[in-house]
Amino acid sequence: MYDFLASLLRKEPSNELIEEVGRLQGDKTPIGSSCLTLSHLAKTLDNELIRNEYLTMFIGVGRGEILPFASYYLTGFLNDKPLANLRADMDAIGIRRAEGVKEPEDHIASLFDMMSGLIRGRFGRCYSIGEQATFFRKHIEPWADLLMRDIEAAKTVIFFAPVGAIGRAFLEIESQAFSMDGTG
Repeated sequence: MYDFLASLLRKEPSNELIEEVGRLQGDKTPIGSSCLTLSHLAKTLDNELIRNEYLTMFIGVGRGEILPFASYYLTGFLNDKPLANLRADMDAIGIRRAEGVKEPEDHIASLFDMMSGLIRGRFGRCYSIGEQATFFRKHIEPWADLLMRDIEAAKTVIFFAPVGAIGRAFLEIESQAFSMDGTG
């Protein structure tokens, strides 16, 4: 799920990604229902409209409606203390900034990529549930739910509203799972 959400929030979606999203299936759960809605939108909306929606929401002329960065959500400023804390933790884990990436590392897609990497062992080993929970609680949980709610309610979105709903429901499940696992 982290990889899926990161792919939708990293940059405007490609034709291939929109086609993949159009094949999603779902059920009556909050995530499943939102997946069905997202799939329907991927099949019925024009791909350029979807890409323009992303650009309007996150990039804009000068600034998008939403700034998907931890520093901004936690302090009101970009490149602030949460980014410095993340960079220190990245260094301790051995995560290096990807070549050619211009956005600060506290972009939601980057954080979701890092969380996926901790789970899948992309940083030299698979990290324990406790280590994953620590990273999640420190860098994602304090702000990402609010970001997902903002995406879901954004004035300029149709396609991305169910992405916010999926993200919000998934983050709630993760938070509860880490608490039940004894790590919180």
